[in-house]
Amino acid sequence: MSFLDSLSSGDFLSNLGSRSSVDLAIDLGTANTLVAIPGEGIVINEPSVVAIEKSTHRVLAVGAEAKNMINHTPDAFSAEHPLKDGVIADYDVTEAMLSAFINRAISRKYPWQAKPRIVICIPCGATSVEKRAVFEAAIQAGARQAYLVEEPMAAAMGADLPVTEPIGSMVVDIGGGTTEVAVISLGGIVTSSSLRMAGNKMDEAVANYLRDLLGIKIGERTAEYIKIAIGSILPFEDGRERDLLISGQDMYTEQPKEVSVQSEDVRQALQAPVEEMVIHIKDTFKKTNPDLASDIIKNGILLTGGGGLLSGLDRYLSHRLEIPVWVSETALTNVVMGCSKVLETPTALRQTLMRSK
Repeated sequence: MSFLDSLSSGDFLSNLGSRSSVDLAIDLGTANTLVAIPGEGIVINEPSVVAIEKSTHRVLAVGAEAKNMINHTPDAFSAEHPLKDGVIADYDVTEAMLSAFINRAISRKYPWQAKPRIVICIPCGATSVEKRAVFEAAIQAGARQAYLVEEPMAAAMGADLPVTEPIGSMVVDIGGGTTEVAVISLGGIVTSSSLRMAGNKMDEAVANYLRDLLGIKIGERTAEYIKIAIGSILPFEDGRERDLLISGQDMYTEQPKEVSVQSEDVRQALQAPVEEMVIHIKDTFKKTNPDLASDIIKNGILLTGGGGLLSGLDRYLSHRLEIPVWVSETALTNVVMGCSKVLETPTALRQTLMRSK
């Protein structure tokens, strides 16, 4: 049974009312996967990475352990990201990862114990085939029933925006693989768009820029570390620039190389991907009717997701969009907590979810 089918049939409320199993909320992200249990909070927050043995496709490790194996595995093994640009790229590996996380989150002591019901997020730009892949992967991974909710709506609920009121709210959710932009009002997504460019593309931009500037090749883990440690899109508010000593491989000699990276250089690297986000947000805003646009100009735009934490991004977007932009204090967890709220208060959110298509 699909998410919307279960809602329209009226089974959703009765299904969630059962206490025979533990329900799970899952933020299935390109970079990280978070799992929450209603009433308990987040129980898993790990990288969306799976290490497998190539010859047998046997899963060796999942999450943080698997991420530590990236670029460190023998040829017989590989550490893979099963999701790309916010959607499933490798169905079997995604299923194995979900199964591992579900088993970690809950323990079924007896074979007859009910499997969990799961609310899981999807990008608002996902195709019907991509949605079906997420649904099927969740079922095969151990869910008794799986329900889908779009990421911007989940993020808005997790951030306590007035999603059911006749007020226009705009959400910009920058994850690992997608930048989701949505205008929400009266319990539904009025207009939305999904840009398959986000945190991972920022990391790639940093790696490519430093390769051209300093002649050093670095891996994705190092690029992400640089972005988090000294990355910014505007000069730091304290007026001080940062530097970071990193190690990599000389692109000409292929020998080990150590260089000092300056925050100004990282800022230059991030200009192109961030400007692409600006264009994307502007295009979405153009499709918003004047009354809702007026609300957004008055109340501002919610910036959420891990990519939204880039230093100075809120100030940069405010300047480029000429609209107030504020970063959620719970940017990293809004989506999974929004999914959890679906499980906790299905009656209040039924209309919201039915209209989020």
